[in-house]
Amino acid sequence: MATDIRVPALGESVTEATIGQWFKKVGDIVAADEPVVELETDKVTIEVPAPSAGVLEAISANPGDTVNVGALIGAIGEGAAAPAPKAEAPKAAEPAFKPEPAPPAPVKNGNGAAPPPAPAAAKLMEEKGIAPAEINGSGKRGQVLKEDVLAAMAKPAPAVQMPSAASGSAVIARPAVEAPKVVAAAPAPAAAPAPAPTPRAPVAVADEGREERVKMTRLRQTIARRLKDAQNTAAMLTTFNEVDMKPVMDLRASYKDLFEKKHGVKLGFMGFFTLAVVHALRDVPNVNAEIDGDDLVYKNYAHIGVAVGTDRGLVVPVVRDADKMGIVQIEKEIARLGKLARDGQLAMADMQGGTFTISNGGVYGSLMSTPILNAPQSGILGMHKIQDRPVVVGGQIVVRPMMYLALSYDHRVVDGKEAVTFLVRVKESLEAPERLVLDL
Repeated sequence: MATDIRVPALGESVTEATIGQWFKKVGDIVAADEPVVELETDKVTIEVPAPSAGVLEAISANPGDTVNVGALIGAIGEGAAAPAPKAEAPKAAEPAFKPEPAPPAPVKNGNGAAPPPAPAAAKLMEEKGIAPAEINGSGKRGQVLKEDVLAAMAKPAPAVQMPSAASGSAVIARPAVEAPKVVAAAPAPAAAPAPAPTPRAPVAVADEGREERVKMTRLRQTIARRLKDAQNTAAMLTTFNEVDMKPVMDLRASYKDLFEKKHGVKLGFMGFFTLAVVHALRDVPNVNAEIDGDDLVYKNYAHIGVAVGTDRGLVVPVVRDADKMGIVQIEKEIARLGKLARDGQLAMADMQGGTFTISNGGVYGSLMSTPILNAPQSGILGMHKIQDRPVVVGGQIVVRPMMYLALSYDHRVVDGKEAVTFLVRVKESLEAPERLVLDL
């Protein structure tokens, strides 16, 4: 009797996914709980394990197909599990329903053996006449992604787009694929229907041949939709301040080696900023609230989203209960989540439930920006580049490492006085980091 392979539950509010690749082909022997297919959602990539041991009898969804939660995508027939990884797979029995062709054979890249290229990447390489061996894959286990092919086609290396971290997801610009530009605009009425897409302006024939049309990924479509939804729904306003980073930099320089030796994790700036935000949220709880219908929901906890750059874009995993942690626990959690993000192993639960977000555009050289809210949150803090600037201290002009801070907030929830107070509290904590250690 065949055992169905179905799309598992993918997390809160996620109802569909895209077939990434099949790790097995029809007729292959599989062991129970062995990954057989990869699914791509708006945020994460999920490997679906075999529900039982046996022979992969049929595949009913091709790479690139969109499937709903619970949909039948394959079947496993009765048979013995493989005794060893190199065991010869028996020929497939007559399938219960029509099998689909297997994905391309694995290719070699700079990292050795790798999974087959992603379907879109394989198609693009075939169209452009690019050999798989010429491209180093950045996907899981060295898989060649479409972005890798585009990167190989467009050199020199691309510029990097400033992350805005809204919806857990501003992304690094890809070659030949221009990221949607986010422009501040007056919020539209909440009840207004979504406008129809604006037709593209005519393009000269001479230019048309030099353009390339690429379908937006599910992640990019979600980013575009949620950024615009946040812009249209919230009454967004941004307030600015600047902070003298010398006290934090001096403290970090004095103890970073000892800190890493004792705790096994690097002492970065994000730990200080997270603690400063937690302290400020205690003083100004409205920034940690959200609107639910006609109610204001105040969060008596702090789940802080921290932006992390990945090869697929910028995601925002959440440091849960940061208000109960010290700087050691925060740095360890940020390091753990950052590794999961870069390895493509974040789960949906890792990116849900945030109450406030921190976005660090300074790592890309941004001097100032206005970050967009990560709805339904009411506040997001933008960090920027540390730059030596002349400032007046005690009546004297001195050079200090300064950073501009930007707090974007929902003016429906947070008043101007509260927003400014919050940002001043963050500034005070960073310019006297002993306040963070002493919980003052």
